[in-house]
Amino acid sequence: MTDLASYAAHPEASRGRRVPEPAAPTRNAFQRDRDRIVHSTAFRRLVYKTQVFLSHEGDHHRTRLTHSLEVAQLGRSIARSLGLSEDLVEALALAHDLGHTPFGHAGQHALNAALRGHGGFEHNLQSLRVVDKLEQRYPGWDGLNLSFETREGIVKRCPPELARELAAHEPASIWQRFLDGGSPSLEAQLTNLADEIAYNAHDVDDGVRSGLLTLDMLREVPLIERFRAEVLRDHPTLAQDAPRRLLAELIRRMLSAQVYDVIDTTRLRLAEAGPDSVDAVRAMPRLVGFGDTMRAQSAELKRFLFRSLYRHPQVMQTNAAAQTIVTELFAAYQALGEHGGQPRAIADYIAGMTDRFAIREHERLTGQRLLPL
Repeated sequence: MTDLASYAAHPEASRGRRVPEPAAPTRNAFQRDRDRIVHSTAFRRLVYKTQVFLSHEGDHHRTRLTHSLEVAQLGRSIARSLGLSEDLVEALALAHDLGHTPFGHAGQHALNAALRGHGGFEHNLQSLRVVDKLEQRYPGWDGLNLSFETREGIVKRCPPELARELAAHEPASIWQRFLDGGSPSLEAQLTNLADEIAYNAHDVDDGVRSGLLTLDMLREVPLIERFRAEVLRDHPTLAQDAPRRLLAELIRRMLSAQVYDVIDTTRLRLAEAGPDSVDAVRAMPRLVGFGDTMRAQSAELKRFLFRSLYRHPQVMQTNAAAQTIVTELFAAYQALGEHGGQPRAIADYIAGMTDRFAIREHERLTGQRLLPL
């Protein structure tokens, strides 16, 4: 792959798969990973898993599936400009939420509480569990048998004590960086940031569509106000004539500005650090990121969304019901001895549910309908 930079993850130099396989005749290792992810059961379920708003709350709100596609688009655009592997970025973007519970972070919090004393629950680690173990598609092994580089990029964080335990069973593994303080590949770093860029921008869009946010409320966010002013300078009547177009255009400009900032900042850091291989990247601090000004403005946008959208009474009410559903499902399965009565197996089953299946299953077991379908 001569079009990739020296510091990129090159598929022909992959560290391989846990179960060795012959190379595919028409696809590189990362393309093969992407295809396996797209054809997985867990990927299909993302269409009915919450981003912020449940599916019954609006046909146009993001789901985990549409969010993953948006992360892939942003990530590939940046990767192309930096000489990184678009195929690996795409695989990571499409896999990064495979382990997410029904009802988004509300479901994750409930499962983490239910598994207190049993290792807890974290959706990135669960995503790896999905691709390593829970997908049952191949006769010779559990999971999707993805490449080292894709598995490495799926896991964003891991407590050192857990990493030490996992590394004991998988020497020279993806867990080593959590013990040594290293970094993942640039493609993994980029996908993490593309995820942040995507959900910040698109939660703004969904928040306004839902009526919980207004264009006037957004004016307190410097990053958004900057582009709102630009759009109205170029299209003075848009606020009155077509407010939806105003919102779409300011989000488009904000996304473009963030993408260009990441590209420019990362190029400077790469020039200063001078990595000549992906292993050199792994030994360095993280290199993909925003410049100081954009980082501060992005952080302010996140704070705004937290207090004005994620903590909105309507969202909190839905989240409370969602947490009750997950908590009571876990307790019911334990009481019934289902899935061997094992907490981790029960959590695996619940985490794989779609929102609507969890609502129906909770109603079947308790006789209560806590959320509409």
